[in-house]
Amino acid sequence: MLAVLPYGLVARAGETLGQLLYRLPSKRKRILHTNLRLCFPEKTKAQRNSLASSTFQHVVRSYFERGVQWYGSAKTLTRLTELHSAIELADTYEQPTIFLGFHFAGIEAGCVYYSIHHALASLYTPMSNQAVENISRVQRSRFGIEMVPRGSSARQTLNILKSGKPIMLAADMDFGLRDSVFVPFFGVQACTLTAVSRLAKISGARVVPFLTEVLPDYQGYKLRIFEPLQNYPCGDVKADALLTNQFLESQIQDIPEQYYWVHRRFKRRPEGELPVYQ
Repeated sequence: MLAVLPYGLVARAGETLGQLLYRLPSKRKRILHTNLRLCFPEKTKAQRNSLASSTFQHVVRSYFERGVQWYGSAKTLTRLTELHSAIELADTYEQPTIFLGFHFAGIEAGCVYYSIHHALASLYTPMSNQAVENISRVQRSRFGIEMVPRGSSARQTLNILKSGKPIMLAADMDFGLRDSVFVPFFGVQACTLTAVSRLAKISGARVVPFLTEVLPDYQGYKLRIFEPLQNYPCGDVKADALLTNQFLESQIQDIPEQYYWVHRRFKRRPEGELPVYQ
């Protein structure tokens, strides 16, 4: 139903529900406040509360907009999305290409928009609810995205890259200690994946960051594709992980309310440190 309603109406409804839900105690709200307190100690409590409220609205709104993103037509999604790319886009690339995404509110819209116009594979984390997982996989891939679950064989991923088809993935969450290192994120040690660095080294891929911004006044989205990361991989997985965190920090500074601060980014702590989420 949300796919057939006007985009602006859906977005406003999501924001309104987000405002209402923010007033209630919840686990996600506590996580959100903890993350903002850790990452923005220079802000006043009032400033962090305002940012938290805006973030919650964007998060809830993003779920409402899944209707448009998962069921909307190619024409509708193209109309709603601006493209700003620093590289020439194609169905296949001579050099293997990894598109590195980040969990901003508009990430789904950008991925689906790209798949309308170009061939693409996407490395994703399966959902715990099997019914929702089935729906999301089918709808995300309806324009031709090859969905590759995390945990699939490395050979499959390498074969995709060697074929010239790019792979989109996001690595800005705490996926566990395996193949991860602790490096600063807004000055806080964060368990950060090294898989992107290792995959780029093995395949010879360039790593191209992208993010999707939600535009003001319900205008839609802006998909921004950047220049490939320079000197990446550099041969030091810890330095590579730090570089991606620093890039993400620089983008968050522009639109902090659109980042998914509701995730437990600091779930795992270095040995000897106490948990930050109570």
